[in-house]
Amino acid sequence: MPERSDLDAIAAELYVLPPAEFTAARNARVGLADRSIAAHVKALRKPTVAAWAVNLLARAGQLGEALELSAALREAQEDLDAAELSRLSRQRRALVAALAAQAVGLAKDAGVAVSGAAREDVEKTINAAVMDAAAAAAVMTARLVTPLEAGSFEESDLADAVAGSVPGVVAAPQRDDLAERRARKAAERAAREAERLANEAERELARIDAQREKLQERVDHVSERIDDLRRDLERLEGEQAKASAALRAVEEERAGAASRAKSAAKDAERARDAVAE
Repeated sequence: MPERSDLDAIAAELYVLPPAEFTAARNARVGLADRSIAAHVKALRKPTVAAWAVNLLARAGQLGEALELSAALREAQEDLDAAELSRLSRQRRALVAALAAQAVGLAKDAGVAVSGAAREDVEKTINAAVMDAAAAAAVMTARLVTPLEAGSFEESDLADAVAGSVPGVVAAPQRDDLAERRARKAAERAAREAERLANEAERELARIDAQREKLQERVDHVSERIDDLRRDLERLEGEQAKASAALRAVEEERAGAASRAKSAAKDAERARDAVAE
């Protein structure tokens, strides 16, 4: 691992250059660097506009008042002095806004326009420096690569947000270590997403099972009703067959009776005719 002071010195030169000039300047510096440090210089990342603007502010020595306020603010928080905390909070917001305006002005003087979103990142970074001692140390290096936000980082994360070393913070990880950490975080995110999808699938399965159970109950009820109707139909068909057989018997009996009646009527007519003669 190269001497931190060597890498920090080179990074300090590069990270106050306008972002558009960073890559070419870094590559040129690689050719001039000692072999033991050249690979680490090559690995330095281009800063965001917001991070660069804060670097300009730190290099210009404009953050001393903010850091003094940060110590007073933390002391007030520890003492739970509500009145003092309220006063310092108002002072903090005003100071952060003023310092952000100065950073934007320094960037403009260097020929770089700062967008509204980038200005918000500048304010968040300055506010983080006021609220957190480790963030303040990172900002004061004037080697920020990415902006910071109060309460959204662990101290070890500052090593990835700053080019080179940060006072009181573990040295920036090697690229392989960084890739491993990012891969681990990606795997953790993937695991959380898989767990979320699994929970959603379980809830969906439970909903479908409940719907299936209701439909199965309905099917069973209809099937029972069909069986009842089928038995009723069989019974009625039997009654119909018996009634049809009885009807045929009565019709045959009627036909016989009608034939006998007709024959008797003829006999009676012949008898009347014989009496008449």
